[in-house]
Amino acid sequence: MTKRDYYEVLEVEKTATADEIKKAYRKKAIQYHPDKNPDDKEAEEKFKEAAEAYEVLSNPDKRARYDQFGHAGVGGAAGNGGPFGGFSGGGMSMDDIFSMFGDIFGGHSGGFSGFGGGSQRRRFRGSDLRVKVKLNLKEVSTGVEKKFKLKKYVECNHCHGSGAEGSSGVETCATCKGSGSVIRNQQTILGTMQTRTTCPTCNGEGTTVKEKCKVCSGDGIVHGEEVVTVKIPAGVAEGMQLSMSGKGNAGKHNGVAGDLLIQVEEEQHPDLIRDDNDLIYNLLLSFPTAALGGTVEIPTIDNKVKVKIDSGTQPGKVLRLRGKGLPSVNSYGVGDLLVNVSIYVPEALNKEEKSELEKMENSDNFKPNTSVKEKIFKKFKNFFD
Repeated sequence: MTKRDYYEVLEVEKTATADEIKKAYRKKAIQYHPDKNPDDKEAEEKFKEAAEAYEVLSNPDKRARYDQFGHAGVGGAAGNGGPFGGFSGGGMSMDDIFSMFGDIFGGHSGGFSGFGGGSQRRRFRGSDLRVKVKLNLKEVSTGVEKKFKLKKYVECNHCHGSGAEGSSGVETCATCKGSGSVIRNQQTILGTMQTRTTCPTCNGEGTTVKEKCKVCSGDGIVHGEEVVTVKIPAGVAEGMQLSMSGKGNAGKHNGVAGDLLIQVEEEQHPDLIRDDNDLIYNLLLSFPTAALGGTVEIPTIDNKVKVKIDSGTQPGKVLRLRGKGLPSVNSYGVGDLLVNVSIYVPEALNKEEKSELEKMENSDNFKPNTSVKEKIFKKFKNFFD
């Protein structure tokens, strides 16, 4: 595949200064950083392409050769790889890119793990914890506080998380002098190339423990428990996941604590069915009530309400009780309670009941007219369509 012009990749002019090239690369690296574009192969390739362009244009000698001979001048003729093996099947890894160019971000990582490279010390992060919370519709409608007793890693009280025995048990790493990284020289066809990698002695922390804590064996964390109160907002739904930052397992050596992830489950209501923010109730009317009209009680989340039934109510009619549903989790209004009307037909009748119905059957009022037939046909047609 033909390589793009390096100036075009970074979107700078050929007369751009070193500072302008540096700023342009930083902008591209932030835009296509893997942490910002997870599982995006195209973004990853653009990230690598920008790093390759910067590696050449930030070096005065390589830039001069590139300006004169193009990709061939820096060993990067199309398809033959370049300083990074063309970023296709071999060459430098993503870690190498971070360690080599991380210092251009000036320690301002913006939340991305690779930014800062070897200029920042590594801090261990504790793992996340996951819990499930089951809520009924009443709790969903109002929001609720739930308490969890978590078994987790907590900071060691004996060493206060340092992992060292005594106040003077931690010392600056002799290998990296506290920076958390070391410089490695690599011989390439273009000469000696310097890369910055994580210090193998302190694993990037910048410090080492002279004598390990007797309680936590040098980790700075121990098994413990914590009671955590979680505020569940109104309107949450089945499958939603809430997060509490810093309430997961503690990180080793005063590292960053993980998060607590709360998975929401809903208890099934005996009468009401949830449909997003609306609630559905299936009302089964007796034939006399549907024909004559009357008043029925409808269950809601809080209590029961009386609803008037008009005479001649047909099966399939939907009554809407506004504002009797659930609130939106984003506080944008409240849903409704939809009452689906069905008519109960008795399965067994005595002689007197049969006689009365036979008399009514011959009445024109008990024979469905054309308009009723059309309404029923239309409802069934819409259902199957």
